Amino acid sequence: MTATITIFTDGAAKGNPGRGGYGVVITDGKTVTELGGHKTRTTNNEMELMAVVKALEHVSGTKATVHIYTDSKYVVEGATGWVYGWVQNGWQTKAKTDVANKELWQALLPLLKTTTIEWHKVPGHVGIVGNERVDDIASTMAEKGTYTLYTGPQRAYGHDLSDTSYDDTKKQDRSDARKRQALKAYSHISRVDGVVKIHTTWAECEARVKGVKGARFQKTLSREDEHTVRAKYEAGE
Repeated sequence: MTATITIFTDGAAKGNPGRGGYGVVITDGKTVTELGGHKTRTTNNEMELMAVVKALEHVSGTKATVHIYTDSKYVVEGATGWVYGWVQNGWQTKAKTDVANKELWQALLPLLKTTTIEWHKVPGHVGIVGNERVDDIASTMAEKGTYTLYTGPQRAYGHDLSDTSYDDTKKQDRSDARKRQALKAYSHISRVDGVVKIHTTWAECEARVKGVKGARFQKTLSREDEHTVRAKYEAGE
């Protein structure tokens, strides 16, 4: 039987760009190693990519098949296709602009050639045990710059990394939320310190809520939707 290593990776950025962090969980079925780090100014994509680079550096040269679970389309499509076109184009995109995060892609490329990888693009925040763990590492690293990382036997880890099932309801909720985000806004509503306001633009709403602890905000899609959200916010929900 071919040996396998399972890796979960994630990245986060508070502000995008802003403070960021990455998280990695690696297991061979017997032991677990967590990795993580932070950067004071970065993007979500940079941290997603950084997580994979750090993970593959850690297992570089292994004879095992490496299964990587990530919720980043950017990483999966970049590593399995885009990066080879960028090399041929002298690290330029089709639009003749410099490739973002070029140094990380250049670091990743040789790692892809020395390791047998099976990619698993998974939905984020739907209850996959390993994905939730690396999200916690990445988000905490982004926010606080530190995290207590685990290295030791899997039996003492406390998280069942073999369980890659997920909550279909959560997946549908996220799909619906993404579809809603893509629709044109009728208005934006914010609540700061109990005071509810309606904004005609996102920029106006963002200026009010950005950096304010406990602030809430939501896009509305119609007059009726605006009325419903406003009533909910005024009721303290």
